[in-house]
Amino acid sequence: MKLFTPLTAGDLELPNRVVMAPMTRLRADEHGVPTALIAEHYAQRASMGLIISEGVYPSAESRAYPGQPGIVTDEQQEGWRRVADAVHEAGGRIVMQLMNGGRVTNTAITGTQRIVAPSAVAIDGETHGPDGSKAPYGLPHALTTAELDTVKAEFVDAARRAVDAGFDGVELHAANGYLLHEFLSPASNVRTDAYGGSPAARAAFVIEVASAVASEVGAGRVGIRISPSHNIQDVLETDADDVRATYTALVTGVAPLELAYLSILHGSPSDELVQSLRAAFGGVFVVNSGFSEMTSRDEAHALVSDDLADAVAVGRAAIANPDLVERWRGAHPENAPDQATVYASGAAGYTDYPRLTA
Repeated sequence: MKLFTPLTAGDLELPNRVVMAPMTRLRADEHGVPTALIAEHYAQRASMGLIISEGVYPSAESRAYPGQPGIVTDEQQEGWRRVADAVHEAGGRIVMQLMNGGRVTNTAITGTQRIVAPSAVAIDGETHGPDGSKAPYGLPHALTTAELDTVKAEFVDAARRAVDAGFDGVELHAANGYLLHEFLSPASNVRTDAYGGSPAARAAFVIEVASAVASEVGAGRVGIRISPSHNIQDVLETDADDVRATYTALVTGVAPLELAYLSILHGSPSDELVQSLRAAFGGVFVVNSGFSEMTSRDEAHALVSDDLADAVAVGRAAIANPDLVERWRGAHPENAPDQATVYASGAAGYTDYPRLTA
């Protein structure tokens, strides 16, 4: 079965094509430091072809959730070193997803004076504070051109810290309504400078970040994740022509960098837009199709065998089955995920799912 054959993605050598998707789990300590429990969680899943970590914030201002880990301080970096060492000792490969939460946060979480976004456009809805209280999303500060250089530098510094901590690479989170994705959508980006006003201009900052990070740690260590038309957290992309123009500009803009991979979250991997973006990228293409349902073994197999993707990113099945690759290879039964513990604290629903051998 092709799903279980090796794959080279830039500098990354994957023993199989089952990738652990990045998933927020909120188990870091109050200082955003990864714990021994986090190291255990990822090490348990080392047989995946590649592990993509949860979204990690590159600056205090970019922290989206309580319990989210960062890669800003020396203490956080050392916490991640323990994670990388544990995964490698178990025979795995891991890259760190770098995620600036943008306007999807509040100052009670960031501990800063403001939240930021491409434009001063708030999300319509409520956000949760560290104590669980709800409040309307705040009006974000529209980043100036000079401030964009600072944000870019934060991504670069975070990538350097990740690699210095022993990670095999990094993934740029340009999906799911967070800062980089906010630049791509005309609903969240109403700028009139060089970073807004047209599809190519809205894609420009994401391309610049990718280029800067690739220059710092090597393009073969860098992936990027996108989610066109996901329409989440008020990052609306409902005009098909605009979506095509924006993401074509983005993908053709990063293609010359020769990044390790492009990962796309989309409910229809066979969609003409999705496959056209794959062709424009010209490199390793990872698909995550799990929207409303768990990705199944048969679906993952079909995506690779039908040449709709080079690898498949899997979320909930990887949460519930630390030995997912072994289960899928032998067509064994799977554990069902416990949704109630996904965002909880402690080991329950995190490191206590039984292995097949148990």
